[in-house]
Amino acid sequence: MPGRVSTRNVESLSAAQKASTRPLKSRRTTALSNVTIPDEGPSSPLRTRICLIFGDAQKSTAAHRKLAVNLRKIQEECCYEPTSRRRQDDNQFGEDDFNVEIARSVIRLMGVKKSEGAGDRIVRFLGMFLRRANDEDAALLPEVDIEDPQTFPETPSTRLTSHILSILLPLLASKEKVVRYRATQLVAHIINSLDSVDDDSYHLIRVGLLKRVRDKESMIRVQAVLGLGRLAGNEGEEDQDNADSDNDNASGLLDKLLEVLQNDPSAEVRRALLLNLPLAPKTLPFLLERARDLDSATRRALYSRLLPALGDFRHLSLSMREKLLRWGLRDRDENVRKATGKLFRERWIEDCVGSTEVAEDGTTQQALPSSFDGLLELLERIDVVNAAASNGIATEAMRDFWLGRPDYRDAISFNDPFWDHLTPESVFVARSFNDFCKGTEDGKFETLVEEKMPEVTKLAFFVQRYINALISCIRSNSTLGEGEPEEDTVEKEFIVEQLLYIAEALDYSDEIGRRKMFALLRETLAIAELPEGITKLVVDVLRRICGSETAGEREFCGIVLEAVAEVHDHIMSDDLPADNEDGSFHSARSELSDSTPTKARSGNRASRDGDNSELDEEKAMREIMINLKCLHIAQCMLENVEGDLQQNIHLVTMLNNLVVPAVRSHEAPIRERGLLCLGLCCLLDKALAEENLSLFLHCFSKGHDALQVSALYILSDILTVHSNLVTADNVDPALLKSVYKIFGKGLKASTAAEVQSAATSALCKLMLTSVFRDEDLLKQLVMLFFDPAAKENAAVTQALSYFLPVFCHSRRENMEMMAAISASVVHNQVNLADEMDEEDGAIGVNMIGNMLVDWTDARKLVVQDASSIGWDEAGGKGTRAVDGDIHLTLAECLLERALAHGCSKDERKVLLSMVGKLYITSTPSAEKLQAVSDLVAEAIDAKLATDTATKNALNKCHLALTKALGDARKVQSKMEDQPVDATMAENENKMEVESEVEETENEVQVDKTVAGTGARDSGLEELLDDDV
Repeated sequence: MPGRVSTRNVESLSAAQKASTRPLKSRRTTALSNVTIPDEGPSSPLRTRICLIFGDAQKSTAAHRKLAVNLRKIQEECCYEPTSRRRQDDNQFGEDDFNVEIARSVIRLMGVKKSEGAGDRIVRFLGMFLRRANDEDAALLPEVDIEDPQTFPETPSTRLTSHILSILLPLLASKEKVVRYRATQLVAHIINSLDSVDDDSYHLIRVGLLKRVRDKESMIRVQAVLGLGRLAGNEGEEDQDNADSDNDNASGLLDKLLEVLQNDPSAEVRRALLLNLPLAPKTLPFLLERARDLDSATRRALYSRLLPALGDFRHLSLSMREKLLRWGLRDRDENVRKATGKLFRERWIEDCVGSTEVAEDGTTQQALPSSFDGLLELLERIDVVNAAASNGIATEAMRDFWLGRPDYRDAISFNDPFWDHLTPESVFVARSFNDFCKGTEDGKFETLVEEKMPEVTKLAFFVQRYINALISCIRSNSTLGEGEPEEDTVEKEFIVEQLLYIAEALDYSDEIGRRKMFALLRETLAIAELPEGITKLVVDVLRRICGSETAGEREFCGIVLEAVAEVHDHIMSDDLPADNEDGSFHSARSELSDSTPTKARSGNRASRDGDNSELDEEKAMREIMINLKCLHIAQCMLENVEGDLQQNIHLVTMLNNLVVPAVRSHEAPIRERGLLCLGLCCLLDKALAEENLSLFLHCFSKGHDALQVSALYILSDILTVHSNLVTADNVDPALLKSVYKIFGKGLKASTAAEVQSAATSALCKLMLTSVFRDEDLLKQLVMLFFDPAAKENAAVTQALSYFLPVFCHSRRENMEMMAAISASVVHNQVNLADEMDEEDGAIGVNMIGNMLVDWTDARKLVVQDASSIGWDEAGGKGTRAVDGDIHLTLAECLLERALAHGCSKDERKVLLSMVGKLYITSTPSAEKLQAVSDLVAEAIDAKLATDTATKNALNKCHLALTKALGDARKVQSKMEDQPVDATMAENENKMEVESEVEETENEVQVDKTVAGTGARDSGLEELLDDDV
């Protein structure tokens, strides 16, 4: 135990300017930067002991704890009075000597580069020592000094820390980036190692690190935010309000760090802030926003480190839980998806299952590791009713859950009581479990379905029970009066939907179960009150039961059309009692008409007219409802049919009796749904599609936004299935022009955002499949991609960002189309750039030129053509030099545009800079190379290049063309010499072959003669024998 603090004076303060004669060891002599170290003077025992400790600390971190203890002993010897006189006589150094030697070692650290591991180990050692020394000094202080928040206790360790910081803080602004990095790193590490610092040092550190946040080196910014993250957690509102504006602290420290988190270009800086900012209501939205960060490692850090440390996920809002799951499970990086799945199945389930329960004796008991109730609560917390929709995330989350939690997979049980009391969460557990077991590729979980799930017959009874409950609830709600509360049917609909999803995935090899389910769904489809979502699922399950053969498809169509007729008759029959009652009422009044006064008769006539108008209106609404219901069933059926329309009599009947009258209807809802059904019918018959193509074009021209979107999708599907409608040789030019005009009109900025995104996605699909080969449409897509106004439509931007590179790099023909329009695109963009301000967010013209050059680079073709494929002597397939004729064509277009009279100075600068980035090879013909070379020479002679960059670009292209032209002429000369030799060799071979053929023919003739002679001789001998 050390004694009281020493009061010995330091002999000389000049020792503070000395440095150790044993510097930190380094593997490289170049690791030290140009730091001026003054004369150190003679060595001392204290310096030797401290240097030995630092020398050992830089080698490995394994002995840091022991070395920190030894260094602490040296500090106690220098700073505290020894307990014995002998130790007092041996100790010749004071506290200032110790601080000076430590500071001199710190100065030596400043020149060590980041790549040197010894520097990082020394930083960790200093942090460990300062934390240990401050803790031990604080233990020696009276409790009164520790508990007083207004005073900062002064100890030898705090004075040493202040001394080190006073040396480091001026170095934060050094011109040497290595010095700035080490100084910032050590300051940040000291801040994170200690519990508190004095106020003067705190403000100096705050100002210095805030300046380093704007450093041009990302490694320095990382260390600065590591230190400021600790300060932001301890900074109060008063400190932020009283910040000094002269020191760049006008706004709060936390606000500045949040701004850096959102806008810093370095992913390491954003990741460091993500993991070191305090978790507070103010910072939480900004931290969770990093789930959409561009860097995959930052996104993974959020899901694997921040969210597990956040605490109970139930404190997050429902929308934020859903977004985090959706963003993580659908991330493009596999590691992020794995981290999200692990978070859901391990951390979030623990928050629900592992909630502590207080026992009778007051102790807390932990819930069981696998709990069905906890799983139900987890699904309830993510709003499974909405998250399990077609685009919901609950299905993907539960698939990953069943895959990663075999304990739940084995413990789950679906007995009869489970099916008697279904909730949205429990039925979704059953549906997700069934989908998971059925969806595995190797089928190793099929046995679990057979063991745990009910058979088809039993499931049919459960489906029937919950469908009946739903229909009765719907019918009771329809009979309620005004003001009476309706019973919510959302959960009942969800339960029925999940049961139908289970039924769709079942195996119908059991004939009894198949017949039971078939009869149930057939009756269910004919229920008029059945919701549309359930109707679609019923039709899908019926299609699954009927089978995929042609006979099964025909049976399926007949059943659905019968259900349509029953629905129509059922709804119409509801009107008959009202009509009969109305008729009897009229007949009764007619009997009394003679005895009724004229005024009364006129009043009754007016009331009858009013009643008739109300009845007519109600009847019209009823007819609209009937037609919409029938058309929806027909639409669901058409979505499950693949055969020929004309070969199926049921489809022809439906088309003539239901779809065509709906298209001709005057009611807009019926007409729009009829168009959807007609479009699906057109997919099944080419002649029908050709007849009605003009109808869909008319719907786009005259319809509203929703109808225009439907017409675009219908046209896209029809042209994709029947592509020869626009690609055949005998296609009508007027029709083709109308189709192109419709899509071009949809791309304009004046159209609605939904229409523009639908036209963009449809046109991209048609051009990727080579249905459309129009340069004007491609030019409009490229212009739309570079249009700043289109950035507000995220769907358009996302579609074009994927389409343009894939379109160009997939086929050579597509790349040639892009090269043909590049010059005009640059011309239009330069003109638009002159009209726009920089604040509009327009892409720079030089950036546009670079993208066009990249899109037309033949080296990036995914599938090379035959000219780029060769064969070696061993017969192996190889790749030759890529044909650069596309860039050569682009160079010709660019140079012709640059030499034109209407080309402006800015446009010419962009065009010539693009020419210098082209890939020129000797594979094209010498004539084409010579033509482009002449254009380049003409541009150089005309002095089109006015600055150094464009001159260098032209000279670079000219040199490349000269080299390629020389190589091409060498190849051409070799090919010209080769035919002469080849002709002579061919003639010699031909003469040899002819001589061989003549010899062969002569031999064959001789053989035939000999054979004939032999045959005649044998015949004479037989005749002679017969005569004898």
